[in-house]
Amino acid sequence: MKPTPRRVPICLFVAAIIAVLAGCDRGTPATSSTSTAAPTTSVAPASVAKATTPDVVAANIDTSVKPGDDFFSYANGAWLKTHPIPASEASWSIGKLVQDDLYGKLRKISEDATTATNASGSDEQKIGDFWSTAMDSALAERQGLAPLKSEMARIDAVTDAKSALDAAFALQPIGVDVFFGLGVQQDEKHSDVMAVYLEQDGLGLPDRDYYFNNEAGVSKARTAYVVHLHKMFALLGEDDAAAGASADKVMAFETALAKVSRPLAELRDPQKNYNRMTPAELTGNYTPDIAWNQRLQAWKLDAPYVIVGQPEFFAGLQKLLRATPVPVLRDYLRVHLVDAYAPTLGKAIDDEHFDFYGRVLTGQKEQRPRWKRALDAENQAIGMILGRIFVQEYFPAQTKQRYNNLVEAIRTAYGERIDKLDWMSATTKAKAHEKLAAVTKKVGYPDKWKDYSALKIGRDSYAQNEMNAARWAFQDQVSKFGKPVDRSEWGMTPQTYNAYYNPSNNEIVLPAAQFAIPGFKDDQVDDAVIYGYAAASTIGHEITHGFDDEGRQFDAKGNLADWWTKDDAKKFGERANVLVKQFDAYEPLPGLHINGRASLGENMADFGGVLIGLDAFKKTEQYKKGEKIAGYTPLQRFFLGYALSWIFQEQDALLRRGLLSDVHAPAKWRVNGPLSNIPDFYQAFDIKPGQPMWRDEKNRAHIW
Repeated sequence: MKPTPRRVPICLFVAAIIAVLAGCDRGTPATSSTSTAAPTTSVAPASVAKATTPDVVAANIDTSVKPGDDFFSYANGAWLKTHPIPASEASWSIGKLVQDDLYGKLRKISEDATTATNASGSDEQKIGDFWSTAMDSALAERQGLAPLKSEMARIDAVTDAKSALDAAFALQPIGVDVFFGLGVQQDEKHSDVMAVYLEQDGLGLPDRDYYFNNEAGVSKARTAYVVHLHKMFALLGEDDAAAGASADKVMAFETALAKVSRPLAELRDPQKNYNRMTPAELTGNYTPDIAWNQRLQAWKLDAPYVIVGQPEFFAGLQKLLRATPVPVLRDYLRVHLVDAYAPTLGKAIDDEHFDFYGRVLTGQKEQRPRWKRALDAENQAIGMILGRIFVQEYFPAQTKQRYNNLVEAIRTAYGERIDKLDWMSATTKAKAHEKLAAVTKKVGYPDKWKDYSALKIGRDSYAQNEMNAARWAFQDQVSKFGKPVDRSEWGMTPQTYNAYYNPSNNEIVLPAAQFAIPGFKDDQVDDAVIYGYAAASTIGHEITHGFDDEGRQFDAKGNLADWWTKDDAKKFGERANVLVKQFDAYEPLPGLHINGRASLGENMADFGGVLIGLDAFKKTEQYKKGEKIAGYTPLQRFFLGYALSWIFQEQDALLRRGLLSDVHAPAKWRVNGPLSNIPDFYQAFDIKPGQPMWRDEKNRAHIW
């Protein structure tokens, strides 16, 4: 399905997760509290792989590149040369290899469930029936658009702006966010309360800047989107002339919607995007044609207030609804519904959807095998059901303990680094320590699994199962309103190669799959690599998110509250601006620079993660002994381990998409950017003035 913007926890990766190119958007007990045990100085006795096995980092090195010229290419170049991007992919990476291994395991679980005799309503029945219908392309071809018949009929019946809104509100529960986005989540200023959030949404292109940026590749994608709309309307039965006219008018409507949307960088300001008002105030002051009280009450959301992310967007939406002809509103709703469910429908619509959202926007040359796409959908729809079975078979207790220990080693190192800061006052340091101590760690998988008994999955149609799963997820979200916040809940499945920090819970969530290194068992990898690969790039990164430009605005309890002195906040901003300026200067594609302000949080988390990961590693026996492995010192292996976590290459189209719509910098600059600020890196690889990786002291970032 087309990815839609969501209010999600701050994430580490975007491109490597198991979901289908989700916007960002990397399961031990969900209720695990902050440990009070003394951290270990070495996470586990790790043995080195046998001599006949290629070294986990040395095998990836391209010795034709000097580390001081381009460390990313030096550390990962040999891997990249021998692992070209497959035609069925828009990118290829270490995460993709982990994902491929996961695919094999999850496919076996799914196929076993299909052939077994399962009790109705059981996990195995849901898995088996979802897999069976998702794999049945002949059934989808025979059914055509029939699974969407009732939704299409509702849209066909639209006669005015009010009935267009009726249709839009009916589409929200099945995951089609037209006009705007709605969700129920923790109130950012009162984290013990679940609140209704309303935000800008409804665009068919990845981000508002796709409608206005004149870089050649973006302009080409914009033109191709209109062609895509034209073809979709033709597939929906319009003649060529009518389909072309519909496409042009929908594009004009979306361009106007994009014009009143906030740019990507502004969406990262939690204060600016927190606008609390009553539903009646939202109606009276911004959207007189939307009776929010009645609309929300229809979903049993009797909300005394709503939190509106971008009030000016809703004012703009109101004007557009009044000014746009009804046939255009119908066409807009119709094409967004069909694009959202295209992968579940017949071949012609599925192929056209892929042609634009795959080939054009990501550079993917051909569709991935249907079984992989089916697993993507299954993970998105019922991933926690799969996860329950997955962790029983594939995540041993000793691995979980290793990473629980590693979290505490990182927490201790961070606390010591806070104590050493020469720019932060004692008052703010005390609050920072309070927040750090309160960070909850969730490692591997949840203790308490979500109850899916109300979800109905059958063999009627692939699209119907997707709609049932979307409605269940929507109702699950809505049902949280008015109830105590469940801080044990997970936002990622255990089999997801990703991780996140949730500021409202002040927690880091580290799924089981995140720690895998393809081709190696956990106990075959030495501490130096693990501290770079997992401690720095994942655990340290996620903890630092609690103290980045956005996360620092939330207190120890997860509330959006200012706990900094004004002078400390000013100094923080000045130091953060050094990173903004550094990343603004990077130009991955001609004419397209990294957005240093939009990516600041991720760049700061990368930088902080490496620093505290390194501090923790220096306490290990391996670092103290200083013995080489495969010709590299422990310090060198730490930085090579960090680079290992970012082995990633992508098609230019996907790179372009990320530069315009993603808050993460491209992988290469997530390695070279932070490392060029770290003196230990200069020492480890003898970086000299004049080399591209060298930055003058006055230009280096000094934050954490």
